[in-house]
Amino acid sequence: MTSNAELPVWAPDLVHSSIGFTVRHLVVSKVRGKFGRWTGSILMDEHDLANTQVDVSIETASVDTGVEQRDNHLRSADFFDVEKYPKMAFTSTRVEKGKDGELRLHGTLTLHGVTRPVVLDVEYAGTQKDPWGGMRAGFSARTSLDRKDFGLTWNQLLEAGGVAVGDKVEIDIEIEGVKQVPAPAAV
Repeated sequence: MTSNAELPVWAPDLVHSSIGFTVRHLVVSKVRGKFGRWTGSILMDEHDLANTQVDVSIETASVDTGVEQRDNHLRSADFFDVEKYPKMAFTSTRVEKGKDGELRLHGTLTLHGVTRPVVLDVEYAGTQKDPWGGMRAGFSARTSLDRKDFGLTWNQLLEAGGVAVGDKVEIDIEIEGVKQVPAPAAV
């Protein structure tokens, strides 16, 4: 088993990566959004993905659904409360190999001051040398969570029944990681 200190770091290429979400709106449709500012690192053991470690930090104020009024409401104390909770974070705890090469990435998500376990279903697309001599790795990950579990409880009852915002949030992540080249040792 390789220690994580010996594993190469893969940094997300933010131009080719995304963290998005989907939630029901007014019972009949879905709203999609994404986060524009985030950082992360992947310590990946290419020979045994079970040794991989993932850490991500997301700026909650960077939420973007394409509608400024809605985004400002999401930033307010009704939802993310970005003044009090400017970041959310995911830290992996273990990787489980699934069937057909899929992975289950277990970890903790801290959102709105609440830390809870989450599991992401991950598809590893492999590695590829890019045209500039670097190495790239691709991952697609998905999970669902109940926003109430993280204290995000604001809602509005509808006249015909139901609520304005669904509780179930679908998370959709695409990562293109770039293998970082270690700096040469000082002489």
